Amino acid sequence: MADKSPRQHLSKKAGKSLKEKRADKAAKADAKSKIEIIPTSKKR
Repeated sequence: MADKSPRQHLSKKAGKSLKEKRADKAAKADAKSKIEIIPTSKKR
């Protein structure tokens, strides 16, 4: 018969919600894209 007692990992709260993770990822990508826009000067 299966053990129906609650498990420890089920009671632990998640560190970040999925929305927070997505927001952080979007912010990092946005900051990175702003850096890449800066053109490099060509040496002649």
